[in-house]
Parts: sequence; C-alpha cells; structure tokens
Amino acid sequence: MYVKNTKEILDKANKDYYGVGAFNINNLEFLQAIIEAAVEKMSPVIVETSEGAMSYAGNGDFRRGARVLAGMVMEFAEDAPVPVALHLDHGHDIEHAMAAIQAGYSSVMIDASAKPYEENVKITAEIVRFAHAANTSVEAELGKLVGIEDNVSVSERDATLVDPDEAKNFVERTGVDFLAPAIGTSHGAFKFKGEAKLDFDRLKKVKQITKMPLVLHGASSVLPRYVKEANDYGAKIEGAKGVPYDILKESVKYGINKINTDTDLRVAFLAELRKALHDDASQIDPRKLFKPGMNAIKEVVMERIDVLGSAGKC
Repeated sequence: MYVKNTKEILDKANKDYYGVGAFNINNLEFLQAIIEAAVEKMSPVIVETSEGAMSYAGNGDFRRGARVLAGMVMEFAEDAPVPVALHLDHGHDIEHAMAAIQAGYSSVMIDASAKPYEENVKITAEIVRFAHAANTSVEAELGKLVGIEDNVSVSERDATLVDPDEAKNFVERTGVDFLAPAIGTSHGAFKFKGEAKLDFDRLKKVKQITKMPLVLHGASSVLPRYVKEANDYGAKIEGAKGVPYDILKESVKYGINKINTDTDLRVAFLAELRKALHDDASQIDPRKLFKPGMNAIKEVVMERIDVLGSAGKC
C-alpha cells in the first residue's frame, strides 16, 4: 500500500471498536520488525518517530532526519499489504511539526500540554491549520502523564488528569483529529511503584463527549520476561513495570484507539542483543547480532496487535 493518513486508520478503529498499535522507531531494524509483524497479522500499523529520532537519523539535523525516516517508511509501506501511517510523536514546537509535514508524515502530534490551557489551544490550532492544508492529521494531549496509582487522592487526580469538559472545549476550538487524554499512565520503564490503575470513568466521559479516536500514551507493558533476560545479561532495570495487557484491553473497550509503544521494543531488543553478545563473543557482524533483537520486537508487536484487536482489520 502506501503511507495513509492516520485519521483514516483511526476513524475505522473508532467505528469498529478496536485499537491500533503505534510503535516508535529510531533505525531500520525496528522498522523492519514492526512492518513484518503487521503484515503477518494483517493489521494496520502506525510507525512513530520522536523529535530525538529525527535528530538522530539526520546526524543532528532534524529536518534531514525527518526526510530520511519518511523515506524508509514509505519504501516499506509501498510493498506492504497493510495500511501504514507515519506519525510524529510528541512534537513540542512548530519547527519539528512542519519538518514532519513537509517530509510526508501522515500525522503529527503537537504536545503543548505543559503550557497554560489557552496557550495550548492557540498553539494546537495553529498546527492544525498548517497540517490540514497538507492533508496531515493532528493529535494533541490534555493533562499530565504521571503514573497514577491506588493511593493517589482525588484532588491529586483532578490536578493531573484530563478534565472531560475541558476536552470538549479543546477539541471544538482546535479542530484536532484525535486526542490523548491523561488517565493515569506515564512514560518509561518505571511507570508505577504499586499496581497500575487507570481512570476508566474519566476515559468514558471523554469518549462520550468527543466521540473521536483517543490515544493512550505511556502504554508499554514492560514485559517481565524481557526485563529478566536483560537483567540476567547485565542490565540494571530491576523494578521496571508497565501497563498489563488486561488493562490495555479495558482501555480499548472504553474508547482508546491508538496505543503508543516504545519502551517494550527497546527492552526486548536490548535484552536479546545483550544475550547475543554474551553467547558469541567472537561475532563481529552487527547484522547477526541485531537479528535476535529484531525477532523479539516482531514478537512484541504481534502480541500487542492481538491484545488491541487489530489483527485482520485491513
């Protein structure tokens, strides 16, 4: 197929009640594994890059990096029998968003959630105007990703999580195509000290009010088997904990349609790379050292596709 507008993929997921995985890449190996998994499961897939990935791919020049990453994704998407989208994850300014739009990304996220509400509305609306003129869809975020747990007070929740009424006002004033409401997750491998607890009542209200595709950030599950393997071969990520599969399924049930995943891929890849380096200390071919990690990424992506319900939804 070709790189599709992300809105097309998510509008279908919203209509048919399933989730689509959005997977971050920094290099060719991650991209190949993600596309292979999506094709095997016949699932739509969203490939994401961060601002940092753009800079990395461009050797410090994020505009060149955006073109490099877009070229790679477009090349693989052209031959893939599944819909593939390319998304800028957590764009924090107009320069990075415009670089992605000009490079051919099918959607961009403008994350002005740390700014005062009215400033967030103004910045997001400006990005929407530029993006829609180029047939690029836009994601924005409301609330803060802080990793809410059982022992957090009601006042603390209300201060950090999305306000459903504010979400309605925000969507109407900005014209965004999909929204990431903060409901209790956080980024990274150490999301929770205790048990994960997302605010599904808040999620249901946002869905009912906006009726649009919703996004879950900080959604990696931080799979114990890969955490253990990584630690067995020298990593130091004891206590890493993510969002369990059953909670992801509940999130999709109550309105989440795009589920972001980055940490899971990193942990799986590096666990297998550490093992490969240990098992064959004489190996100097990076392709052979990277292959087990690529296979692990593919396995993780296929598992998440099954959990989110997007298998066979092309």
